[in-house]
Amino acid sequence: MRRPIHLPRHAVTIHGLRPAVAIASLFALLAIGQDARPQATSVWQPSAGHAQIALWPGGAPDPQPVAGPERTEVAKDSLVAGRPWTAVENVTRPTITVYSPQKNSFGAAILVFPGGGYQVLAIDLEGTEVCDWLTTRGITCVLLKYRVTDVGPYPKSGPYPESSMALSDAQRAVRLVRMHAAAWRLNPNKIGVLGFSAGGHLVAAVSTYFDRRVYPPVDAADRISSRPDFAIAIYPGHLSLAAARWDAAQGARKFPLPTTHSVAGELTLNPEIPVTRETPPTFLLQNEDDHVDNVDDALAYYVALKNAGVPVEMHLYAQGGHAFGLRPTPLPATHWPALAEVWLRTIGVTGP
Repeated sequence: MRRPIHLPRHAVTIHGLRPAVAIASLFALLAIGQDARPQATSVWQPSAGHAQIALWPGGAPDPQPVAGPERTEVAKDSLVAGRPWTAVENVTRPTITVYSPQKNSFGAAILVFPGGGYQVLAIDLEGTEVCDWLTTRGITCVLLKYRVTDVGPYPKSGPYPESSMALSDAQRAVRLVRMHAAAWRLNPNKIGVLGFSAGGHLVAAVSTYFDRRVYPPVDAADRISSRPDFAIAIYPGHLSLAAARWDAAQGARKFPLPTTHSVAGELTLNPEIPVTRETPPTFLLQNEDDHVDNVDDALAYYVALKNAGVPVEMHLYAQGGHAFGLRPTPLPATHWPALAEVWLRTIGVTGP
């Protein structure tokens, strides 16, 4: 598949970054505090004028147990930039919701994968608010409500392709958007993905597993490529070998992990993220003080992309933490959308 035009192949911008201290990769859920947990409301619905489109004409493949019906909770006592955020739990019926550009469409679409540790979805913080931004920039936003569950041991991501629930949804979503490109006035060669935290891991997964479908075909859409044309991963997790080992220690070990004995081993890629030169051009952003998804995850992915000859741009900040979405704070890392807009222009997705 043709790629957008790009400029420099590799770029790293380090914003006030002090020398990294090697620490074990830590993972935690983007979760609501139990002591301040509000009463759940009904199934999540998009804003007026938007409708959810079911991903699967029948039952979704690889179903997993959930604690109950889908529900939505507002974290009023777990604020981000002074505002609450909304979590969706127990998703068993994945959907996409299409948000059309407000002006000057470039014919590009970005599928958005919210984070939440594969247990919940931060549906507004890392979902609808992203669509509000993209549509004002002439880009169609497609919000993926992929399947998540809080039943069983953490982590929920598991090693792909054995734990393929979320990846199945992501592959199917890319195919459906590309299938409807003409009807939605899109260029089928300008279909990208953007994800946060666990959703950033899903970005890497769909960027590297596009050549193998992880579910049985159900209709004509499954004959279409699921390769994104470009990818944006914001504070992604589960990408380094250290992260894979941490995951394995939680009870999700399904593959042998290689042993490394060098400093370079700290930046070794998770073996279940098979980067090749066909992996799409990628934009990465991470903070050194992110103690949920360690900076080594983004660094390991960057090194693998660079070594494979994939155009990649990475921005590192000393401060910024985790799970801030697009909400601006005094910390410069939260102003990353402006950097992403420049990158999208340089690779030919938007603008001349």
